[in-house]
Amino acid sequence: MAVIEPASHTSSPATSGPSAGTGPTVFLDKDGTLIEDLPYNVDPMRIRLAPGSRAAMRRLGAAGCRIVIATNQSGVARGYFTEADLAAVADHLAAELEGLGARLEGFYFCPHLPEGINEFAIDCSCRKPEPGLIRRAAVDLGIEPQGSWFVGDTWMDAMAGRAAGCRTIMVGPEHRDAASLPPDRRPDFAVPDLLAAARIILDGEAAGAAGAETVREVAR
Repeated sequence: MAVIEPASHTSSPATSGPSAGTGPTVFLDKDGTLIEDLPYNVDPMRIRLAPGSRAAMRRLGAAGCRIVIATNQSGVARGYFTEADLAAVADHLAAELEGLGARLEGFYFCPHLPEGINEFAIDCSCRKPEPGLIRRAAVDLGIEPQGSWFVGDTWMDAMAGRAAGCRTIMVGPEHRDAASLPPDRRPDFAVPDLLAAARIILDGEAAGAAGAETVREVAR
């Protein structure tokens, strides 16, 4: 498949212990999932982890999960910030997660938007709901999507994850509406926050659930 190569930044924080790298890969959306959604923010000083994210990262890190961020960043195409600005965000998040015992193995972002104002104003295969970011990360990092998870806060995240073969979890305010989404946009699980998602991943409650036609909502 011809793909417009997404910009990416990969950091390599030290492993958190002997279990590092032994758990499943968890792809995370950034805004509204891992961190609070402050539109178009690239100032590390203003970044705040979303409720439940700290505990989730501690649990996933202790289990040796590989963490990969996959995020749409149309602010580049809109001229609001640059790829270099996002690299600084990636470094900040890698350090934050390392401090919680988790390993950020990759930061993949799509800078494109057809309605943009610069060279990034194009159609592409990496802007979610397309699965290009996940597929590129899988090749770069030697990941098997079918054994991985994708956690995000919108139907676009669920659709991208499903298209790539991942098991999917929707978090955040929209999780209560997940069951009403069309099947191709519907996550396998819908829960309030990243901590609840981490529990599903680590408990293995959704084994074999990829491609399910119904959503199971799990209480906090």
